[in-house]
Amino acid sequence: MVALKRLLLVAVLLAAGAAAGVALHTSLTQGDTMFAGKRPQNLGYATGRLAPCKTSPNCVASQADPKDEEHYIAPIALKGKNAIAAVRKAVESMPRTTIVQVEPDYLYAEFRSKLMGFVDDVEFLADPAGGVVHVRSASRLGRRDFGVNRERIEQLRSILEKRIRG
Repeated sequence: MVALKRLLLVAVLLAAGAAAGVALHTSLTQGDTMFAGKRPQNLGYATGRLAPCKTSPNCVASQADPKDEEHYIAPIALKGKNAIAAVRKAVESMPRTTIVQVEPDYLYAEFRSKLMGFVDDVEFLADPAGGVVHVRSASRLGRRDFGVNRERIEQLRSILEKRIRG
């Protein structure tokens, strides 16, 4: 019984030490963490299209096939020449974001998770003729995102709609 208690105590101390190490690492790391991953090479747009999602369920895109319920998300209805400027303000209002690239019709931002520093790559491409902004939000690492990318785009959509309504 004493040996079992000691073994349990050692296991608890190891788990606590690991948790403290992760907490210390994330609190002291201002740049990339070990969970940031490398920036994908397929970001950007060509001929009016953002890169398609991979088959893994950790990406949403408005240019995906609408029948693909796992990946498709509606574009953001936003008209005018200042669509990307409005998107930029909305993105900057959210925590742990870094704007990486801005062009007149395109914006690329990185969103970092609070605890572990996982990075999601989020892109916006204005389609002035269609009166929408296409979106793509994808996790760099892992297979699942537990709906985080979809939730983020819907949150941005809500921020933008509230600003439009005034």
